Amino acid sequence: MDSRKIRTHGTEFAILYRICDLAVIGGTLAISSWLYLGQLYKDYLLIVTLTAVCFLLFAESAHLYRSWRVSNFQGQMVATLLPWFGASAVLVTYFFFTQSGIEYSRAVMMLWFLLGSISLVLWRYSARMALSHLRNSGINTRRAAIIGTTANGIDLAREFQRNHALGIKLTGFYEDRGADRIEGSLPAPMLGKVDDALEQAKRGELQHVYIAMPMHAKDRIARYLNLFADTTATTYLVPDFFTYNLLHSRWQTVGHVHTLSVHDTPFNGLAAWTKRMEDIVLSILILLLISPVMLFVAAGVKLSSPGPIIFKQSRYGLDGRKIDVWKFRSMSVMDNGDDVKQATKNDPRVTRFGAFIRRTSLDELPQFFNVLQGSMSIVGPRPHAVAHNEQYRAIVDRYMLRHKVKPGITGWAQINGYRGETDTLDKMEKRIQFDLEYIQNWSLWMDIKIVFATVFKGFVGKTAY
Repeated sequence: MDSRKIRTHGTEFAILYRICDLAVIGGTLAISSWLYLGQLYKDYLLIVTLTAVCFLLFAESAHLYRSWRVSNFQGQMVATLLPWFGASAVLVTYFFFTQSGIEYSRAVMMLWFLLGSISLVLWRYSARMALSHLRNSGINTRRAAIIGTTANGIDLAREFQRNHALGIKLTGFYEDRGADRIEGSLPAPMLGKVDDALEQAKRGELQHVYIAMPMHAKDRIARYLNLFADTTATTYLVPDFFTYNLLHSRWQTVGHVHTLSVHDTPFNGLAAWTKRMEDIVLSILILLLISPVMLFVAAGVKLSSPGPIIFKQSRYGLDGRKIDVWKFRSMSVMDNGDDVKQATKNDPRVTRFGAFIRRTSLDELPQFFNVLQGSMSIVGPRPHAVAHNEQYRAIVDRYMLRHKVKPGITGWAQINGYRGETDTLDKMEKRIQFDLEYIQNWSLWMDIKIVFATVFKGFVGKTAY
């Protein structure tokens, strides 16, 4: 996954898109009800309101209302359907717990789900095609030049060439440095020095100028900005922020000062509420389903060896604060100090029944109560013992950044094979790499994928001793 991202504001049409989505959701229910029942009953207003609110919440989590002009339609379609599926799932859950489903026609609900899915995708596709046609026809297009032949400038040129819907016609590159300083093959022609681009901009032949320079070249950037201030061209900076290993970075304004967070959490504002609601709903449903299994495991622990059934171990949680993580006891000892040894193959401390529940991850089931409590999440980096944290934070680059989110019962690293013992530094480094990828790329859809992958391949592992 590409971790080089900076969170930005959404498209200027975001309000219009939200209004259209709400109109589609309400309109398709009205059509479904009219087709099957001949009218729209007042009782249906409650469920359309609930579904619309949930759709908007999930849509924010999926970043649906950002600009999609530089993305393919498949990605936009997935980001459109996932909130609709999520809102529908919430509605089904509401019917289940309130036992009010019998008051509504199942045929109307099914037709609404199908019509809503088709209509939400279809109207976006139509809008996208209309905008693309206008720009391909030369309407609302701009001529642009790129100053600098850095890797960022070359990437920008390729984006212009791939995405005609942007409405940007790239003329070429302009560079004062020698040809030996070019960082790669150019996707567009080299047209001359910066002064040549300046003359074109003064004549009104360029509407956009992109200055793609390394951040250390601040003097040249300042000079170019001053030169192009004498033109009517809109001037953009394409700085190379990504030399700083950004982690879910975002723009912020402190008073009148603009700042860029280098290491940030994805769970701010609405995303934090979405994540918490996901954890509460899933943990309650899962605990209801696994309660018989937990009773069986509790009995097995109690009968197999002396000692308590539940073992609490100190771990680092969100922002590095200590939390108590619950597990079914699987060992004859309960290490929880400054020297905690990871379980290894044929470890004599592990009981016979403990080996079974560790191999199948059944010992982790009490952590769903941690999730309800709020100290953990369903999906996130697995919590390590405090002793291991102190050991690895000194030798693994960016190790503590995994604590920008709550620890999870399962995670991106675990479903990619890094579960259980980390007996080499390389294994721990790979686990941290996957943890940081998760934080950088989090979305509700990513959590759903990880949960499903855990069900099929994440519970049992060869390195879980």
